[in-house]
Amino acid sequence: MKSGMMYTAGIASIGLSFATWWASKNKENAGLDRADRWGIFVGEWAPTFFAMGVALRIEETHRDLSQGGEREMLDGTYAEGRMPSHARV
Repeated sequence: MKSGMMYTAGIASIGLSFATWWASKNKENAGLDRADRWGIFVGEWAPTFFAMGVALRIEETHRDLSQGGEREMLDGTYAEGRMPSHARV
């Protein structure tokens, strides 16, 4: 499982939140309150997916550094006066 997959799931859950709200509002005769609850329920998944993405990104970065990438980063990046970044920033 990669961090990008979790970020994608977070973005998808935002769209799914709107879709469930819209479907509940237009297809059920339960009223706007129920539609709001469905939208909020699914919308609460997004922060969890994003947090898991951050945790996985930290793990991926840690794994890259422990496999020998730290020497390359220390030789090239720190010598140029910049901090290392896996985000290529």
